[in-house]
Amino acid sequence: QVQLVESGGGLVQPGGSLKLSCAASGNIFSINDMDWYRQSPGKERDLVASISSGGNTNYADSVKGRFTISRDNAKNTVYLQMNSLKPEDTAVYYCKADLILLTNRHLTIHYWGQGTQVTVSS
Repeated sequence: QVQLVESGGGLVQPGGSLKLSCAASGNIFSINDMDWYRQSPGKERDLVASISSGGNTNYADSVKGRFTISRDNAKNTVYLQMNSLKPEDTAVYYCKADLILLTNRHLTIHYWGQGTQVTVSS
């Protein structure tokens, strides 16, 4: 059984910072890409940032220069440091991990976390 558990969301004022974490656990052999997505009410779920197993990163234009994605492979954990937050960053943030399980090393499976609410408001 695999779990992705997110933490770190909350209420923050504009200009403030938050750091999200997402830890994967279970019968994991390895993890390829790890991503953060976000979804606001009435909108589609959009990719915010991604990081490969080797540390290559990509960001949505709307967060470049403000958000930083990182990972700790030893802990199977991905982070999202969010600085200079704006009201339009308000959303539920989801992590996604591309996992290879011990039970089938020939297959990559996408797993999602349960989501964590980030609200930016004064």
